[in-house]
Amino acid sequence: MKSAFLPDRGVIKVAGDDARNFLNGLITTDLDRLKPGLGRFGALLTPQGKIIVDFLITEAPAGHGGGFLIDCPRALADTLATKLKFYKLRAKVTVDILDLGVLAAWDGSPAAQPDLAFTDPRNGELGIRILIPEDLKQKLSDLIGAELVDASDYEAHRIALGVPRGGLDFMYSDAFPHETNMDRLAGVDFDKGCYVGQEVVSRMQHRGTARTRSVKVLLDGPSPEAGATILAGDKPVGTIGSSARGKGIALVRIDRLADALDAGQPLTAGGLAVKLAEPDVVRIPAKQPTA
Repeated sequence: MKSAFLPDRGVIKVAGDDARNFLNGLITTDLDRLKPGLGRFGALLTPQGKIIVDFLITEAPAGHGGGFLIDCPRALADTLATKLKFYKLRAKVTVDILDLGVLAAWDGSPAAQPDLAFTDPRNGELGIRILIPEDLKQKLSDLIGAELVDASDYEAHRIALGVPRGGLDFMYSDAFPHETNMDRLAGVDFDKGCYVGQEVVSRMQHRGTARTRSVKVLLDGPSPEAGATILAGDKPVGTIGSSARGKGIALVRIDRLADALDAGQPLTAGGLAVKLAEPDVVRIPAKQPTA
């Protein structure tokens, strides 16, 4: 088993008598399905349905004071905390940024189950996440029987699984949840009550109007720079995001890419060859006729 402390992740705590209902009315995931030891994937959206911040969230056990712990990009922790405080009005909640980080562990089963740990709900192969101070990373790695490695090893693992990362594979406040595959990564609960941006997200789901998607790509040789335009012939069809060890994630227009594949056009980015790891993901299923 491997573990890595992720220096780009921060932790926010939302607690108080109204915390569950307060968060449930704001974010894309259903907190009624959450309890200590479990994690959910979700986001806070703009009223127009675009992602302000995406995150993982778990419920803290009573021994840790209860409430909810949000594992989010460290650079956006202040932004998220400020937004939550803006929405709280008279709700009985507190919002605090904690002096905790995130230890990710994958490729095996932990020898022990530490506190504030949960399986990554986006993809079981991403392993578990443990919310701890950075100075405990070696001690916790030893406890669960994991080899502590560099965060770049975890990044390569994430990229190989095709799980997008905000700020690299898409831009915050510019992408809808469907475009970053949140609907496919258990990040949106379509049967829960209202939340900010729900109307737009539900419409995209029911009408099947998502034309931009994050996809896995294969790179034969050097990796193009992040942000490089992907061309099918001479026509742009998307952009390259993060990449490592011959694999990458791209944000593409699936309709244009499907047309390019049908025409046998090669894909390039920065003059370098790019291939889709799973070509069928850009095919939009034909709508079935209604009786």
